Amino acid sequence: MINHLTLSAYPDQLQLKRLKKRKLRLKDSIRQIESRLIPDIDA
Repeated sequence: MINHLTLSAYPDQLQLKRLKKRKLRLKDSIRQIESRLIPDIDA
């Protein structure tokens, strides 16, 4: 979706910005869930 918007003749900058922020939030959520599932091993 983000790539499609950037390649269009008149990209919707506001929608593009919102989608990028949403993507970052999702990545952060995934990292938090992974860190809960995979415990840190102290060396």
